[in-house]
Amino acid sequence: MGPDGRLSAMPIAQLYGHGRPVFSFEFFPPKTDAGYDVLYRTITDLNRLNPDFVSVTWGAGGSTRRKTVEIVARIQREIGLTAMAHLSCIGSTPEQIEQTIAELAHAHVKNVLALGGDRPEGYEPPEGAFTYANELAAFIRSTHFDICLGGACYPETHPLAPSREIDMENLVRKVDAGVEFLITQLFFDNRDFFDFCDRARAAGINVPIVAGIMPILSVQSIRRMTSLSGAKLPAELETKLSKAEHDDALTHEVGVEWATTQCRQLLEQGVPGIHFYTLNKSQATRNIFENLLET
Repeated sequence: MGPDGRLSAMPIAQLYGHGRPVFSFEFFPPKTDAGYDVLYRTITDLNRLNPDFVSVTWGAGGSTRRKTVEIVARIQREIGLTAMAHLSCIGSTPEQIEQTIAELAHAHVKNVLALGGDRPEGYEPPEGAFTYANELAAFIRSTHFDICLGGACYPETHPLAPSREIDMENLVRKVDAGVEFLITQLFFDNRDFFDFCDRARAAGINVPIVAGIMPILSVQSIRRMTSLSGAKLPAELETKLSKAEHDDALTHEVGVEWATTQCRQLLEQGVPGIHFYTLNKSQATRNIFENLLET
């Protein structure tokens, strides 16, 4: 606890490398008040699984700036979980970013995922705005705030990168700027993850690389997400999803089974952590945990 009795969160980077995998969950700020009630029920439900930390996303162009700060502060204060705020440089001036970091620090939030961010259509950057995550990470490191920095990475290459070699060079810059651990974008073939890790190590990246796993809840949604992220669906999974496309229960079953198999293989190979993209729902993630406990 901090001197005022509030939860003082641990820097997330310190959780890795202690002989056990670190489990974490990701949520996004809802658009309605009713959605907030559902979100906190979901987080409370998943808290029974004893996650090591949770994270809250940052809307395109900084559209959820206030909500993200409020949610991570409330999660730590009321639920007692270490929370990490996503922070994008898109749509924010350096002064706004420093103010956000100050607000997070005041709420005892010590962990930030430094992101480049999605550019909304017609985006015009404010004066002095950063463009890339390595610039944001370096700026946060230059402030007097004691923040643990995470970063994102793409096992199948960032969709905007000219090549995977240039993408890796950019990732090295991000780590050199002060990022202490990496969380991957969603992927569905573990071979892509392990190949990426090998290339990252060969490039001199030695920070923990955490596997980002998304349980499939909707065939239409996952196809849209993979098209945006550059991830691909293996042929075997695509076949199963095609058969389940109009059956929500069967889609859920396929998604849980595939993610469970992924997680088992990743854990057997000693992955430092698994980060679940929950889509603000708890059922699939709980089902996967139950399956893992059976082995």
